[in-house]
Formats: sequence, C-alpha cells, structure tokens
Amino acid sequence: MTTRRGIARFLPGVVALAHYDRAWLRPDLVAGVSVAAVAVPIAIAYAQLAGVPPEYGLYASILPLVAYALFGTSRQLILAPDAATCAIIAAVVTPLAGGVQDRYLALTMTLSIITGVVCIASGLARLGFLTTFLSRPILSGYLNGIAISIICGQLGKLFGFALTPAGSFRQVAEFVSKLDQTHAATLAVGLGVFVGLRVLKRVAPKFPAPILAVVAGIVLSQVLRLGDRGVALLGAIPAGLPGLRAPDLDPRDLEPLAYGALGLALISFNSAMVTARGFAARNHYEIDANQEFIALGVADIGAGLLQGFAVSGADSRTAVNDSVGGKSQLVGLVVAGLLVVTLLFLTGPLAALPITVLAAVLIHSAIGLFDFASLARLRRINPREFNLSIVTLLGVITVGVLPGVGVAVGLALIHLVASTSHPHDAVLGRAADGDYRDLSRDPDARPVPGLVIFRFDSRLLFVNADHFKARVRAVVADAGHGVRGLVLDATAIASMDSTGAAALGELCAELADRGVLLVIAEAHAPLRDMLERTGLHERIGNEHLFRTVADAVARHEAVTA
Repeated sequence: MTTRRGIARFLPGVVALAHYDRAWLRPDLVAGVSVAAVAVPIAIAYAQLAGVPPEYGLYASILPLVAYALFGTSRQLILAPDAATCAIIAAVVTPLAGGVQDRYLALTMTLSIITGVVCIASGLARLGFLTTFLSRPILSGYLNGIAISIICGQLGKLFGFALTPAGSFRQVAEFVSKLDQTHAATLAVGLGVFVGLRVLKRVAPKFPAPILAVVAGIVLSQVLRLGDRGVALLGAIPAGLPGLRAPDLDPRDLEPLAYGALGLALISFNSAMVTARGFAARNHYEIDANQEFIALGVADIGAGLLQGFAVSGADSRTAVNDSVGGKSQLVGLVVAGLLVVTLLFLTGPLAALPITVLAAVLIHSAIGLFDFASLARLRRINPREFNLSIVTLLGVITVGVLPGVGVAVGLALIHLVASTSHPHDAVLGRAADGDYRDLSRDPDARPVPGLVIFRFDSRLLFVNADHFKARVRAVVADAGHGVRGLVLDATAIASMDSTGAAALGELCAELADRGVLLVIAEAHAPLRDMLERTGLHERIGNEHLFRTVADAVARHEAVTA
C-alpha cells in the first residue's frame, strides 16, 4: 500500500497510463505524429538558438518527453526546447565557454543537470507557489523582450551575414551597418519561407507549418543547388543516438552555473506552468504545481545526461497536441519514439537544409511570443502593471537575457512590496438595509454619529504598519472632534506580524489619549491568536472584540444613547 501511494505521489503519469482508456489510443497516436512533425524542425532551430549543433536539439527532447510522461500531471503539456530557456542557456554559457565547442557542450549539460536538481529540490520543498511569483504582466514583458532578442539575433542569418552576439540595440546597429553585405539568394529563400509560415498561420493555423518549411527548404536546396550559390547549409547531422554520460566539470564553473540555473529554473517553471494550467483549465482537470516542479527537474537531468540542454513547456507543441485531440501523457512517449526514428534514419536529408530557413522558423516562433492584445488591454485597465511589463521588456533587450531575469525578479518584488505597503482601505457607513458599505462608493450609506468605521484591506505587516497608522490618524481627523470611537473592521486582516501588532498597540494608546475608543470587529482566528500572544487583547479589552461590525455599532449606540 505504501509503495502504491509513493507511485501515485511521485509518478502520477504511471498511474494514468496504468488506467489508460483504450479509446484514447488512436487520438493519442495521431497527436504524437502531429507534434513530432512540429517538434523536429523547431528542436533543430532552437539548438541553433542555444548555441549547440542541430542534433543536440533532438537529444534534448527525447528523455524529457519520457520523464514528463511518467512524472507530470498535465495530460497535454509537451516538454521540449523553448525559446526563452534557449536564450538564457546561451547567455549563461557563452561567456564561460571561451569559444571552445567541447567546453560549451559540457557547460550546457552541466547547467541542465543543476537546473534539474534545483527544480526537484523546489518541488520537494513545496515551492510550487512560485508559479505565481512572476505576475502575468512581468512574465509577458520578459517573453516579449526574449522575442525581440531572438529576432535581432536571427536577422543576420536571414540576410546571409554574421552578427556579433550582443545586446539587441547593438545588434540592430550592426545589422543596419552590414545591409550592403546581404546575400540575395539567402534572403530570398529565408524571406519566402517566413512569408509562407505567416500565411499558413493565418489560413491554416492547425497545420504543422515548420515541417513544411523544412521540407520546402531541403527541396529548394537540392533542386537549385543553393549550396553552390553561397547559401549556408546546415551540414551533416550524425546519425544515431548519443550515449548517457556525465559532463566534464570544472569546479570553478559551479558558482556561475548555479546562478544561471536559479534564473533558468524560475523562468522555465513559470513558463511551463502558464501553458500547463491554461490547457488543464480548457480540459477540465487540475495539475499539481509541486509535482510539476519535480517533473521538470527530472526532465532537465535526463536532457543533460543525454548530452542535451534544459527544456520547458513548449506552448506551440502543446497547442498542436490539444488541437488534434491528444488525451494523455502517451503522446509524449510517441513523440519521443519518433524523434529516435528521426535520429536513426532521417538525418541525411537535413544536411541540405539552408540555415536561413531555420532563422525564418525562429523569427516566426518569436513573433508568437508577442502578446500585443494583452499589453493594450493592460494599458487600459492597469497602467502601473503595463509600465512594469514595459520596463521588464526594456531590461531584457538592454542589459541582456540573463540579467533580464534579475530585472523581472526585482520588479516582481518591488511590485509585491508596493502593493502590500499601500493597500486599499475604506471608511464605512450604514446603508438603509443595515449593511455597512464604503462611503466613497455608496451614496446611500451614512456615517454613524460619533463613530468611525475603518476597514483595512490587507494583512497588517511591517511593510504597511506605518501606512496603517497614518491612515487611521487621517480618517479620525477628517471625522472631526465629535468622534468617540473607532471600529476597525478586520474582515480583510487575515494575519498580523509583530511590527503590525506594535503599530496597533501604539495606535490604541494614541487614540485613548484623544478620548477615542478602539474596538475590533470580525477578527479571524489567526488575528485573534496574535492579539492574545502579544497581550493586545488585554490592552484593547476582550469586551471590545466584536463578532460583527453591526454588534460593535449597536454597543456604541447603546453606550452613547
């Protein structure tokens, strides 16, 4: 029984496959073939983005798919190379590798394994709540910045010349200065493929356009002999599967790789969870965020041991899976099997693929990361969060992809502190139906003579304790000299720390000196516990702790009658 519970807890995919509905087999097989048709060209393209040879994108896709099918809780999510994670990998590894390819590959493997360990530890520590740490506006700004960085980095390959890896602004400046070096045939092929991808997305959004782009590129290359015309080709891809091995590690690299792994784990987990939760909601089931952390960690370790790199939730491939009717984690196993077949038997034709085609696929995919509609809506409904999103975007394209993680985390913390330090509050009045409502919003509500009813819509913590005292002083002063009591409506004060308790005690004494009695209504159990532990319940008086605001008002009116 204990073994079964352990399997159910840590291997939910095994349980799901053990109770597999055979009616799902056909849609799962169709979905697997469809996802593989998209996954092969995108994996090769994203390998270029991560800075490794093309076959390593396929290596990075196999074991993560198997691991997630066993450890994951989403029925639709596909783990695979992802634009944001590949951009971060390149940003972390490039400065450390010194241009040595073997060292670069070892570092990407090590980074993937360390990231996996961080994810597993986070899942076991039940840190799945970090999926909400980066708010949607900040995550959107980060992904928009990644999209711009990818596009800027691929423009040179699209036009047929090299660009120095640098910030987006410098790459654009270098791109403009080298426009006279444009290779016409390279640009014609790349631009034609890009236009075709955009048209297919509009007229047939469910069609696996990247595989068509790759096939078209290979055919054009062989028919027109593009290699002889100076168009750069992908070159030979080794056939066969890589062996499992641990990477060579220089202990001096551990610290920078660990920092990179923390950022990579945070971004890849948040990105995967946005995708997983979206499709889980669409298909009416729940996912376990802590288990998802563990599943992502096992997948990253598997990718690293198979000489690949860290992965994340792939929204485009997950969307393909869902759109063609994928029902279970079996889809991931089918895709992994087809990737193995590709590596064993289908690498030969890929040698003729023009690199400009991969650039077109990457730019097309990067455009899919943009979410202008959400930005426009955010600007309309919450200008402050819109500004946070834009600042995050600018951080990514100015200071770089990896420092952009720090910008995103810093802005998330600033936003959290700012929203907590100055929460909403309200002065309440009595309405005709006897309810107590915000005087500034309900014209029918009227103040209770001699009484201020104040609601503070947040926990009372060190970050807002001074603001709380200032607001109480202000509302009491605004009420005039006839005030004899203040009712603190504690409905929204779910808890209080020691600083908040000290502020409440100081306020109680200050109001008493002014002849104003402080009473508390609707305090929840955690707040009452804190009042008892700090002795505030004695200073305020147990008789001044009321179950409801109405009870507190009735007591005031009885005393003052």
